[in-house]
Amino acid sequence: MVTVIFKKDGKDDRVAKGEPGASVMEVALANDIGEILADCGGALSCATCHVHVSASWMEKVGKPSEEEDAMLEMAVDPDERSRLSCQLKLSQELDGIEIILPESQF
Repeated sequence: MVTVIFKKDGKDDRVAKGEPGASVMEVALANDIGEILADCGGALSCATCHVHVSASWMEKVGKPSEEEDAMLEMAVDPDERSRLSCQLKLSQELDGIEIILPESQF
Protein backbone atom coordinates (compact mmCIF):
# COMPACT_ATOMS: atom_id res chain seq x y z
CA MET A 1 0.00 0.00 0.00
CA VAL A 2 1.05 3.57 -0.72
CA THR A 3 0.39 6.34 1.82
CA VAL A 4 -1.10 9.65 0.63
CA ILE A 5 -1.22 12.62 2.99
CA PHE A 6 -3.98 15.10 2.18
CA LYS A 7 -3.36 18.59 3.61
CA LYS A 8 -5.63 21.61 3.88
CA ASP A 9 -4.86 24.93 5.57
CA GLY A 10 -6.17 25.09 9.09
CA LYS A 11 -7.27 21.46 9.24
CA ASP A 12 -5.64 18.26 10.40
CA ASP A 13 -3.86 16.18 7.79
CA ARG A 14 -5.82 13.19 6.53
CA VAL A 15 -3.82 10.06 5.79
CA ALA A 16 -5.11 7.47 3.32
CA LYS A 17 -3.66 4.40 1.65
CA GLY A 18 -4.07 3.08 -1.87
CA GLU A 19 -2.82 0.27 -4.06
CA PRO A 20 0.03 0.94 -6.49
CA GLY A 21 -1.51 1.86 -9.84
CA ALA A 22 -4.53 3.57 -8.30
CA SER A 23 -4.88 7.30 -8.84
CA VAL A 24 -4.75 9.88 -6.07
CA MET A 25 -8.33 10.73 -7.09
CA GLU A 26 -9.46 7.14 -6.48
CA VAL A 27 -7.81 7.12 -3.06
CA ALA A 28 -9.45 10.45 -2.20
CA LEU A 29 -12.91 9.25 -3.20
CA ALA A 30 -12.52 5.93 -1.37
CA ASN A 31 -11.58 7.83 1.79
CA ASP A 32 -14.28 10.52 1.66
CA ILE A 33 -11.93 13.40 0.89
CA GLY A 34 -14.77 15.75 -0.02
CA GLU A 35 -12.62 18.44 -1.63
CA ILE A 36 -12.05 16.10 -4.60
CA LEU A 37 -15.28 16.14 -6.63
CA ALA A 38 -14.14 14.18 -9.70
CA ASP A 39 -17.23 15.02 -11.76
CA CYS A 40 -15.93 13.19 -14.84
CA GLY A 41 -14.83 10.12 -12.88
CA GLY A 42 -11.22 10.40 -13.96
CA ALA A 43 -11.80 10.73 -17.71
CA LEU A 44 -9.59 13.85 -17.98
CA SER A 45 -12.55 15.96 -19.08
CA CYS A 46 -12.98 18.32 -16.13
CA ALA A 47 -10.79 19.92 -13.48
CA THR A 48 -12.77 19.07 -10.34
CA CYS A 49 -10.04 16.80 -9.01
CA HIS A 50 -7.45 19.60 -9.09
CA VAL A 51 -4.84 19.48 -6.33
CA HIS A 52 -1.46 21.00 -5.56
CA VAL A 53 1.47 18.64 -5.08
CA SER A 54 3.80 19.57 -2.23
CA ALA A 55 6.94 21.15 -3.70
CA SER A 56 9.21 18.41 -2.35
CA TRP A 57 7.31 15.81 -4.44
CA MET A 58 7.16 17.66 -7.76
CA GLU A 59 10.21 16.00 -9.29
CA LYS A 60 8.91 12.52 -8.47
CA VAL A 61 5.46 13.08 -9.99
CA GLY A 62 6.81 14.69 -13.14
CA LYS A 63 5.14 17.17 -15.43
CA PRO A 64 1.53 16.94 -16.64
CA SER A 65 0.77 15.74 -20.15
CA GLU A 66 -0.36 18.29 -22.75
CA GLU A 67 -3.96 17.13 -22.29
CA GLU A 68 -3.78 17.50 -18.51
CA ASP A 69 -2.05 20.87 -18.81
CA ALA A 70 -4.86 22.13 -21.07
CA MET A 71 -7.50 20.90 -18.61
CA LEU A 72 -5.67 22.58 -15.70
CA GLU A 73 -6.46 25.93 -17.33
CA MET A 74 -10.05 25.33 -16.19
CA ALA A 75 -9.03 24.79 -12.55
CA VAL A 76 -9.45 27.37 -9.80
CA ASP A 77 -6.12 29.07 -8.98
CA PRO A 78 -3.74 26.72 -10.82
CA ASP A 79 -0.02 27.16 -10.28
CA GLU A 80 3.22 25.33 -11.07
CA ARG A 81 2.36 22.64 -8.49
CA SER A 82 -1.11 21.96 -9.93
CA ARG A 83 -2.07 18.50 -11.08
CA LEU A 84 -5.28 16.63 -11.70
CA SER A 85 -5.44 13.90 -9.10
CA CYS A 86 -6.94 11.48 -11.63
CA GLN A 87 -3.64 11.61 -13.52
CA LEU A 88 -1.39 10.97 -10.50
CA LYS A 89 -0.84 7.21 -10.35
CA LEU A 90 0.50 5.75 -7.14
CA SER A 91 3.76 3.82 -6.96
CA GLN A 92 6.01 2.83 -4.06
CA GLU A 93 8.22 5.78 -5.06
CA LEU A 94 5.34 8.08 -4.09
CA ASP A 95 4.80 6.54 -0.63
CA GLY A 96 4.10 9.45 1.74
CA ILE A 97 3.25 11.97 -1.00
CA GLU A 98 1.75 15.20 0.29
CA ILE A 99 -1.26 16.52 -1.60
CA ILE A 100 -2.54 20.02 -0.82
CA LEU A 101 -6.28 20.32 -1.25
CA PRO A 102 -7.73 23.47 -2.83
CA GLU A 103 -10.18 25.74 -1.04
CA SER A 104 -12.70 25.16 -3.82
CA GLN A 105 -13.09 23.37 -7.17
CA PHE A 106 -15.37 26.15 -8.50
